[in-house]
Amino acid sequence: MKKIISVLVFALTTLAVHAQTSSAIASPPLTVAASTDAGMSTERLAKIDAMLKKAVSENQVPGAVALIARNGKIIFHNAYGMADNASNKEMDKDAIFRIASQTKAITSTAVMMLWEEGKFRLDDPISKYIPEFGNAQLLDTFNEADSTYTTKSAEDQISIRDLITHTSGLGYGVIDSDERFKKIYAKAEITDLFTTENITIGESVKKLAKLPLHHNPSDAYSYSEGLDVLGYLVEIISGQAFDQFLRSRIFEPLGMNDTWFYLPKEKQDRLVSVQQIKDGKWEKYPKTFYDTDYPIKGAKRFFSGGAGLSSTAKDYATFLQMYLNHGCISTTAN
Repeated sequence: MKKIISVLVFALTTLAVHAQTSSAIASPPLTVAASTDAGMSTERLAKIDAMLKKAVSENQVPGAVALIARNGKIIFHNAYGMADNASNKEMDKDAIFRIASQTKAITSTAVMMLWEEGKFRLDDPISKYIPEFGNAQLLDTFNEADSTYTTKSAEDQISIRDLITHTSGLGYGVIDSDERFKKIYAKAEITDLFTTENITIGESVKKLAKLPLHHNPSDAYSYSEGLDVLGYLVEIISGQAFDQFLRSRIFEPLGMNDTWFYLPKEKQDRLVSVQQIKDGKWEKYPKTFYDTDYPIKGAKRFFSGGAGLSSTAKDYATFLQMYLNHGCISTTAN
């Protein structure tokens, strides 16, 4: 199996989510401190450093960025290996990675901000805001020959709670664990994950709403495109494009200036290449069901709430620290 490697390594030594606030509070950035000042073992940090150097030297990964913070202080932040082997470009600490499903935590935060403002109830049916979901159907029979299928009515409507907890019954297209759903989504031309095509999340979600479910809502867990649906919900409720909501309500207040769906021109050269190893050498991963250059090319209109963001180790550590600090970065902020 080909290795597809684009690695972002970061760590917070403690993580306990206490509460969310209706808006991220403008705060100063994480600060750098000596490991001993944060009560961390320099010997154990050295083992992490050695492990990552070994991973690069043994071609387990082409490169990595590691960040460790404790008590709001960055005590370890290093870059290893190459960001792009073909051009001999070394990895930097501010390298930008495609963070894929780490986008989901940010989307969920945006949703809960609006919930705290009383904009909706978690048990509201999503069809209240996106009417196309009003006739939920379960997959009944499937014809392998032509991917046609029959359905039967679902027992319940999909709720916002179902979407945020992956219990809606929706599938996940090209990465779905059920081959039938892979074929159904492909035939319906559902946009999964990320794209360079000229389509919006609203357009994709409305097509998705017409497709059958794995199971009745709330009955089981199935990893799904529910967070893409919720990204569109944020647009509907807030009246803002999803990328603009995240920028104004989360990224700018927290100083997450390197987190984007589509990178500004001046940041594009910091994007790490997606690579595969072939004959013992790293090379750029070829275009398959998606173009790995999606953060810097194409129509740039699809703001995937489930997988679309790119970011840095420091930006994402900042996001996680915000949770530890009850909605801000500075521990002294109100």
